Amino acid sequence: MAPGDPLFSHGFSLAVLLIVLLKTVVVFGFLLVSVMLMIWFERKVISDMQNRVGPDRAGKWGILQTLADGIKLFFKEDLLPDRADPVVYRLAPYLSAVPAFLAFAIVPVSGTVTIAHHTTELQLADPPVGILFLLAISSIAVYGVMLAGWSSGSKYPLLGSVRATAQMVSYEAAMGLSVAAAVLITGSLSTRAIVADQHGVVLGFLPAWNIFRLGLVPFVLFLVAGTAELNRPPFDLVEAEQELVGGFHTEYTSIRFALFYLAEFMNTITMSAIIVTLFLGGPDGPWPNHFFLPRWFGGLVWFLGKTIVFLFAYVWLRATLPRFRYDQLMDLGWRRLIPFSMVWLLVLAAMLVNPWYGIAVFAGGVVLFAVLARAARMGRMAVTGERLGVPGEVGR
Repeated sequence: MAPGDPLFSHGFSLAVLLIVLLKTVVVFGFLLVSVMLMIWFERKVISDMQNRVGPDRAGKWGILQTLADGIKLFFKEDLLPDRADPVVYRLAPYLSAVPAFLAFAIVPVSGTVTIAHHTTELQLADPPVGILFLLAISSIAVYGVMLAGWSSGSKYPLLGSVRATAQMVSYEAAMGLSVAAAVLITGSLSTRAIVADQHGVVLGFLPAWNIFRLGLVPFVLFLVAGTAELNRPPFDLVEAEQELVGGFHTEYTSIRFALFYLAEFMNTITMSAIIVTLFLGGPDGPWPNHFFLPRWFGGLVWFLGKTIVFLFAYVWLRATLPRFRYDQLMDLGWRRLIPFSMVWLLVLAAMLVNPWYGIAVFAGGVVLFAVLARAARMGRMAVTGERLGVPGEVGR
């Protein structure tokens, strides 16, 4: 737990321990209920976009359909493939689900609240190296997918796990560089400090959120890289059903399959909350000082509202965009996102020293990208000419 949390300002006691346990249970319960609602929300929104009804039998508007599906999975037979590694096969689903919960622990949901005469932050933990913790947890999450495919003893899950590993490596660097931009302008690795630094306005009327202060580019890069890290469409090649049946979880059933499903949607909620925290001020937003509801409730409303916007965006992307080809996936990660994020980070660092340095670095980056694009185009033309048997194709 964070030493910066006012809950620990007077030492550790039984009351403090009970409050910590209460916060943990509330966060875990909130995530579980959010996953249920997210699955229902995605099915209803996509069905509406496709002119269908969607789930409408279990409960009002079909809102209990996810609960019914979960109960059904609990009572299904839990199978173990003959060629599977039993220990790793059983462990892999938990390696996917647990990191999603741990990553949400560092998200500041709102301000401070008083419980039994103890003031505490509406945040499970605020370590001084929260961003490093986030990057470490996001790197660990891929082990669940990788080990699930490897331990299943089948070729289709293995191909899915290999794809997951390559995809994570390709987009983790771009996501880390985007996060580094937010850390650079804030000067802290604490998520609470990053949110506090975004309070106020810039240019007299814009909120001082990092999406504006960093020039929009790191936000877009983080959004794209985060979507790829989640294995959400259009980056869901890990479980491409037309090619790999079900991908890494083809051999899973019952509660173990449900854990992978839980991890996918919990990761989506956590990633949306992280985006709101890093680039949209977290719970920051206007709220009347003399309103009958407390200020922390206003922060919670703002935080949930911003997060729901990104959840809807993820559903919209799933219903709209076709899946990338694998070469397009690798090309976007290595040849587009990583160079662009590196150049933009250098521009921001130079701007903090001197604005003219930033302009010079930006101009140099534009020239570098133009040269690299020209070289790549000439290389493609050379390869095309060789395949067609036209030796002079490049010189024409």
